[in-house]
Amino acid sequence: MTALGDANLTFSLQLSEHRRSLHHTGRTVATTFEKLDTLRERYKEIDETIKILAGLGCDVLHNVDCTRLAVDPRFQGMEEKFGAVYYNFPHAGVVPGFFDGHPFVRWRHANLMHLFFRALRAFVKPGGCIKVASNSSATGVRFSDIISGAGNSEYVHAETFPFLEWTLARYGRSYGDRRDQYKRPEDGDVYNAQRANSDMVYCFTYKPSGSPPPPVLISYPPTKDELFTSNEGRAGRLPPGAVQRRKKVDELYDLFLSYVQGIHIG
Repeated sequence: MTALGDANLTFSLQLSEHRRSLHHTGRTVATTFEKLDTLRERYKEIDETIKILAGLGCDVLHNVDCTRLAVDPRFQGMEEKFGAVYYNFPHAGVVPGFFDGHPFVRWRHANLMHLFFRALRAFVKPGGCIKVASNSSATGVRFSDIISGAGNSEYVHAETFPFLEWTLARYGRSYGDRRDQYKRPEDGDVYNAQRANSDMVYCFTYKPSGSPPPPVLISYPPTKDELFTSNEGRAGRLPPGAVQRRKKVDELYDLFLSYVQGIHIG
């Protein structure tokens, strides 16, 4: 069993306790995208949570990019070992100056799902279960990205049900970014306009055909010229000929290239 992208590890804790109560055996792996030092800045309780997880027999791995498991040496020997994988509220990260659904940045969210499902193929057992929780109205990672990303890598959609009806829904939600240092979703509106009643759990079963899957559907970022001539984002608010505008565009384009090249960015 594997939980991916668990920011404060409270979901992994609840999952591990649930498995213990049902007398389930087998290896449990919990991963975070961020490094441990970053987690300690955001979650004062993180070391205690990790200690409890260890007592429950759960291995915790940090700095894990779920789209690049095959090149992470820590996952060597885990091929075809995952019977169940959980990924709650996937998000490719905020780009300052853009909302999640903006076409200049949304390609990152679509790629996240397509690359996530493709990366899992080497590690999930045939017949294994994948559960992805997400808001049905999300503009970043959309439900269509989840469904198409799964189908393109031979995961068959089994069911979708409301997140609040899930046995594992009652954990300590977090934003998964710098906001967690001073507030949590339960302190106010949950992810702005995204309401809990719209949160869903999308369930899939891995059914490989034995033939090579189709190529991964990858979207690409805007060109540097498109960024420079656009009035969008922080660079777009600067005068067209300004040196600062070119600098902002260069920084944004370098950020986009890092995503394309698979460089781990927190």
